[in-house]
Amino acid sequence: MAEKLRLEMVTPYKKVLSQEVDEIVAPGVIGEFGVLPGHTPMLTTLKIGELTYRQGAESYHVAVNWGYVEVENDTVTVLVETAEPADEIDLDRAKLALGRAEEALKRLGPEDKEFIVMQAALERAMIRIMVAGRKAQRGH
Repeated sequence: MAEKLRLEMVTPYKKVLSQEVDEIVAPGVIGEFGVLPGHTPMLTTLKIGELTYRQGAESYHVAVNWGYVEVENDTVTVLVETAEPADEIDLDRAKLALGRAEEALKRLGPEDKEFIVMQAALERAMIRIMVAGRKAQRGH
């Protein structure tokens, strides 16, 4: 059994990460799940949320949008619409997006086509703000 996992994180626009890691915790559609070396092969879907990976004693946080995770042979491939590591998130921009989504939801009802889009935008902004706060807690 391998002692490390290979984490490959890709969006349609770029490779976000390619790292050797000790552990991954991800926001699955049916609940949060963890992956350690030797994990059984699997394919699952992700929801908007925070993906965390650990290298030694240090934890790193990434805001992810909807996507897929494949685990096979101690390689974890994460294919997501967007992925922003905590230290790359523009907190002011995330706060503005949160405000825009909140304002839009005040004037929209569940029957409006745009309602679900704005709910997702609100959720993404909230996750980005939470994940951005993680870098401050780490002291970087």
